[in-house]
Amino acid sequence: MKSLSEIETTVKRASKAAGYSWGVSEETGKSIRLLELFSLPGIKHLNEYFNQKNKSKFENLNLISENNFSSNYPFCPITLGVSFLDQINVLENLKKIEFKNVAYPIIFISFISRSSEIIGKKINVKIDEKKMLLNLNVNIFSNFIDQEFPKIANTIEVNLLENEDNFTDVEWNNLYKLSEETFVEESDSLKEGAAGAGLTDND
Repeated sequence: MKSLSEIETTVKRASKAAGYSWGVSEETGKSIRLLELFSLPGIKHLNEYFNQKNKSKFENLNLISENNFSSNYPFCPITLGVSFLDQINVLENLKKIEFKNVAYPIIFISFISRSSEIIGKKINVKIDEKKMLLNLNVNIFSNFIDQEFPKIANTIEVNLLENEDNFTDVEWNNLYKLSEETFVEESDSLKEGAAGAGLTDND
């Protein structure tokens, strides 16, 4: 079994050989490593994309807006991913972002997952009819289980979620009230022990 470090290094070098800069190649290495860590087909789809890249044309999107579409060629998932990663602090204010015609979307997803960690927010992604929840780059929940990831996504919808508790105030207050039973009142002996702590000379 290949180590994550070996995967990252090999992907970085292969991306450079495929025509990307060292900076972009490094980001690609980190992103594919992440997919493999989550048992998602990063290496497989990157291989297929590089093979296709030699035969077909792909569109580069450097400046992302609320609605992004390419009518001629599919978006390159690597350039798109790096652009998303670089602009995430601005894109966070858009809440919802849509992309049309994206090649090998699972590669793009890895960059979005890393962006989730940067802004400290969960991100919902819908690839056509499939849904994914990116949780601060810690895990990825998906209903793609046992299904092949598409090579072309007609529509990718990205929703940046506001941080909210998953419980009600009543549920929290009940639990907190129970936790108060473990609190210990400060007695005189405890105060005296605390006051003398660290004053004994052991030298």
